Amino acid sequence: MQISNMRLIHGETHVRIAATVKWEDCDLPQKEIYIETEKAFSRDILCNPNAFLVGCLIPAMHFGEKRIKMEAEVCPGLKEGLITVMSLMNTWSKGTFNPLDIEVKTAEEMLYPKEKRHAGLFLSGGIDSLAALRMNILSYPENHPGAVKDCLLVHGFDIGGVVERGMKNHVFERAKAAMDTVAKDADVRLIPVLTNIRHLCDERDLWLDKFFGAVLAFVAHTFAPILNLVYIASSYDIPNLVPCGSHPMLDPEYSSFDVRIRHTGVAFSRLDKLRIVANWDAALQNIRVCLANVQDRLNCGKCEKCVRTMIGLIAVDALHKTSAFVEDNVSPELLDNFSIIIRHREPFYTEMLEPLRKRGRYDLVRCIQNKLSKNSYND
Repeated sequence: MQISNMRLIHGETHVRIAATVKWEDCDLPQKEIYIETEKAFSRDILCNPNAFLVGCLIPAMHFGEKRIKMEAEVCPGLKEGLITVMSLMNTWSKGTFNPLDIEVKTAEEMLYPKEKRHAGLFLSGGIDSLAALRMNILSYPENHPGAVKDCLLVHGFDIGGVVERGMKNHVFERAKAAMDTVAKDADVRLIPVLTNIRHLCDERDLWLDKFFGAVLAFVAHTFAPILNLVYIASSYDIPNLVPCGSHPMLDPEYSSFDVRIRHTGVAFSRLDKLRIVANWDAALQNIRVCLANVQDRLNCGKCEKCVRTMIGLIAVDALHKTSAFVEDNVSPELLDNFSIIIRHREPFYTEMLEPLRKRGRYDLVRCIQNKLSKNSYND
């Protein structure tokens, strides 16, 4: 793979950073990869080679490229981290992802001084990121370097990330409106970001199992003029860690000496995070967990993520307090439409059983136990 022609493009309403990706060892067409933001944030991004190297590594390994070549200089610390990433991917894939050569020049100094920048966090509207922002607010004094000042909301992941589903710009605008409410309450800036880098390979398994943490880091490095530390909210807690596209062994290795990536919240279970969000009204009213991206609702109320989150909110006595879901109750029949034994979701359900018993929801307890006890992989 060769990455070239990195450039900054000023449009009427947006500013874009772009590069050309050319495949060498697989039969894929050349592609223009970009990341852009609104004109108001044009001074906050730069054409950072570190970003494109991070963002392209996993697809290059997936498609069997033997090298990544760039003429631009990259941080030696990042290159060292990516060697670790490749070793980890090789182990997780049982040898199907082979390390490749990283042919780049080495940068001799940092891009920006540390003291002029601050911390940021990816804010999707899900329970993990909302809880991470709340915990940051409660843990860090306002002027501490670890205190979040900017939150990044990205179009091109669950919204607009899969080519065949289209861009769904109206869904992103709805998500942006919801997260703007949260950001204002938290006294942080919300920076909307658009990228097509997932289109290098939008296969769902690759995205979830190996790729999405790298793409988050890709975005983070692009904002090096303002961010020297960027938090990625954990997907799993320590007792339930599994190989995943975002992982405490993986995300920090995407750091450079300019931008440090931190995997945060790994000590907290999903139910712990639900309790944190339930005690923050601005977040509770604007939860966005649904991947269905339906036309007229923030959350569809029917998919596995919606139903699981609603059951969790019942467990913490908060579903009736939020307007993020139209429903204020969950019937066991809602769980009939999907498996709960996929992608290591069992711990999310298991930890809800006792709180549900305490609330007298034995109907949900029995249903969850039945689905956990049988092989639901073929549901």
